[in-house]
Amino acid sequence: MYRIPEDDVIFPDPTDAEDGGLLGVGGDLRPERLLLAYASGIFPWYNEGQPILWFSPDPRCVLEPAELHVGRSLRKTLRKSAYRVSLDTAFDEVIQACKDTPRPGQEGTWITRDMEEAYCHLHRMGHAHSVEVWSGDELVGGLYGVALGGLFAGESMFSRASDASKTGLVWLVNQLKRWGFGLVDAQIRTETLAKMGAVEIDRVAYLARIATLVSQPGRVGSWSFDEGFSPLDL
Repeated sequence: MYRIPEDDVIFPDPTDAEDGGLLGVGGDLRPERLLLAYASGIFPWYNEGQPILWFSPDPRCVLEPAELHVGRSLRKTLRKSAYRVSLDTAFDEVIQACKDTPRPGQEGTWITRDMEEAYCHLHRMGHAHSVEVWSGDELVGGLYGVALGGLFAGESMFSRASDASKTGLVWLVNQLKRWGFGLVDAQIRTETLAKMGAVEIDRVAYLARIATLVSQPGRVGSWSFDEGFSPLDL
């Protein structure tokens, strides 16, 4: 097992990861290390009380913005404008909700206190972004992730109302498409993501894709939806 150094911001070759995707242990969550991790196809994933664990799974679940699939029921929800959707207006609340929302078959959360603080710091720097889905003044769904060049690396999402998180994802992906983003990294496959167009690709193909994407200028800073934007326009 490769031990990540505390002083140098480096990672081993992602192709050296174990079968389950585990690549290394240790290090820290300072911004430059996190950004290097995402640029290298690596992300942290561990539980409270554990050392920091770094993963680069094979295969990798990704969503091409142009391949987003919106089912009939979800399209109906979007047409009804059942929810109001915003960008980067309540990042701290979104990550807290993702942390607190129970997951079927999962005990606890991988969003540790240190991770929460680290991603909130990335948000203040303009690298991490949130989507908020509102019913009136109540936050009922959302997601957050890290943007690097033309790559958006999704981290977590939550839903407290029917189709809330999927609504947020549709809004985000279509806005990313309009901005020229080439890929949404979903990390691990779920049935919900698969039904919305996400597919699995091998690690080598993923690393080749992001090598080009992360070198693009990107959009650093606070995000908002384009004026007049509709998720059903594209």
